[in-house]
Parts: sequence; structure tokens; C-alpha cells
Amino acid sequence: MVYKAIGLMSGSSLDGLDIAYVHLHAAGGNWSMDIQHSETHPYTREWADKLRNAINLSALDYMLLHADYGHYIGKAVNDFITRFGLEHKVDMIASHGHTTFHLPLRGMTGQIGDGAAIAAETALPVISDLRALDVALGGQGAPIVPVGEKLLLGDYGFLLNLGGIANLSFRKENKYYAFDVCSANRVLNLLVQPHGMQMDEGGKIAATGNIDEALLSRLNLLDYYGMAYPKSLANDFGTDVVYPLVEFAGLPLADALNTYCEHIAHQVADSISHITAKEGMVPGEQQLLVTGGGALNDFLVSRIAANLAPLGLKIVVPDRQLVEYKEAVIMALIGVLRWREEYNVLASVTGASRDSIGGALWLGTDA
Repeated sequence: MVYKAIGLMSGSSLDGLDIAYVHLHAAGGNWSMDIQHSETHPYTREWADKLRNAINLSALDYMLLHADYGHYIGKAVNDFITRFGLEHKVDMIASHGHTTFHLPLRGMTGQIGDGAAIAAETALPVISDLRALDVALGGQGAPIVPVGEKLLLGDYGFLLNLGGIANLSFRKENKYYAFDVCSANRVLNLLVQPHGMQMDEGGKIAATGNIDEALLSRLNLLDYYGMAYPKSLANDFGTDVVYPLVEFAGLPLADALNTYCEHIAHQVADSISHITAKEGMVPGEQQLLVTGGGALNDFLVSRIAANLAPLGLKIVVPDRQLVEYKEAVIMALIGVLRWREEYNVLASVTGASRDSIGGALWLGTDA
């Protein structure tokens, strides 16, 4: 059976809406994928500001933005379908939305981008609100990509996604576990934006800087890092906790970037070291797949590799399409699993009381 789905992802780095059209093949319980087309629909400054400031809106204005952003997503998908000649070739859309509030310990997570509005714009079935049921079942609602890593990328023992937040997944005896490691691109991008850049491309500026040991120590002592997994981070951990610490240090830009890259690398290596010791794993027998925008930051990847060298863990950076669109592809798979009424969120990852079939279904068709 082949499912032809569009997956949508908007990450905390706020660079744009990732769109992936993928053919997902199901045969005898095994899954494979063919990424047909993918692109990032860049946010204008106005839209990036709207999404960034959503948490400060009144309840009414927040819900108006929720609806407005859903229509925006739907129109972006229609443009994508037209550009690649996909009329009558898409079975369904799975939209992650853009995370605003994430308070799983209080039983709530919020992603804006109204699925009903997307369905109305596209006249296609839409699956949205992918995290809500897991949170209702006592889970973190995050990370949710490990189900896709299990079904599509099962050859890797460890998987690291370097997006706005760095997420780490690992497999033990065919069971998957995952958690948010630290803020990543969200903080790095915030550091360069006052200098008229969207990112430190390739980590070229960071590579010219030096580590500030005092700042690195303060960052590594943040309480979150001492918590046991499963655990997850809201976007405001990076913006409201981490970034002010880096900014207060008053470092030259290159030193701030260099130090923060070292912090990410340290936290990744420390997490893997802790996992292998706790779970009785041999890291030298595993591979680490690195994806997300941060996988294109050569300096950051080199620092992660250096920090992991004592463990003997091999790092693999795949082709650029998978690097940039893995999460959008997996959203498409999560939507297909929801359509098939099969588990698409893993309790072993999130800490929920059970695996769940998450997602609200909106039938945009008239039949």
C-alpha cells in the first residue's frame, strides 16, 4: 500500500514552514519512504513576529491568530501543490502546527495553525493536534518523531535532530526512548540576528571564536540538565532562560557562538554518555544520525564529534533533503498512521500511560 501525503513542520527557529510530499510504502508491517518534493516556505518578518509573540496575546487574539495561521498554511500548501503539479495526487496532509505553549506537567500543549482552516483551504483530509492526546494521557507530548525513526530509520542506534531545540532518540531492544537535550539553533540564531544575519552559516563565525569557560560552566549547571528523561523543553527555555545568560556575559559575537556550540556539543555527549551507562549500551557499536538545520553547521557538528570521540560513536550526516525535512516527512507518516488508526506516539518516549493514536482529523472533501 502506498500513501501519498504532505507533512508540515514549523520549528522554533522560525525560518519558515517545512513542506514535504512523500510516498510512504507499507508492506507486511515494514515501512519505507520516497521523498518526492520538499521546500521551506519562508516566513516574512511579519509572520515570524506574529508567531514569536503569540504567547503574549489575549485569548481572543490568540484564537484569531490560530485561525489566520491555519488559512496561511492552507494557502502555502496549495501553492506547493500547484508548483509541483500535485493536483489529485495527495491523499492527506499532516500538520504539526507551530508550538506556542508547552506545559505537559499541567496537562497542556498548544500548537497553532487550525486544522479546520487548512482543510477548508485545500479541500483535503488534514490531521492536526498531534501531541494533545499524549499529554492528556500524562505524557510530555514530545518528542513525537521517534515513531518515524523507528519505522523509517531503524538502522541507527542514536538519532539527533538539531533544530531550534536539540532532540535525542535512542533504541534499546527495539524500544525507542527520546528527550529534548537543550536549546540549539533558536539561541544561535538569536545571537546573530542583531547583526543583520538569520544564521551563522556553516558555523563560520563560531569557528573564529574562543570558549568562555565561565559562561560555559553557568550554562551546563542549568537545572533542566539534571532531570531524568522523559523530559521536554518549551521554546521559551531558549528565549527566556538561556539567551539572557549568554547576552549578559557580554562576549564578542564569535566567542558567544563558539561557547554556545560547545555547550550544545557537551550536552549531547553528556546525554549519550549517561544513556549508555544507564542502559548498558556499547556506544562504539552504534551510529548517530544527525539531522535538522544544525547538521549543516559544520563547526557545531565538528564539536559534537570531538566531544563524542571518547565514546567511539560514529556520526552520520545524511543527504541534505533528509537533513532538512526529516521532521516534515515524519509528520506525514504520523498522519498516515492516524488515518490507519495505528499507534503514532510512543509512551516509552513521552512517559504517557500508554501508546496512543494522536491527531484530530478534518475532512476537507465534500464527500
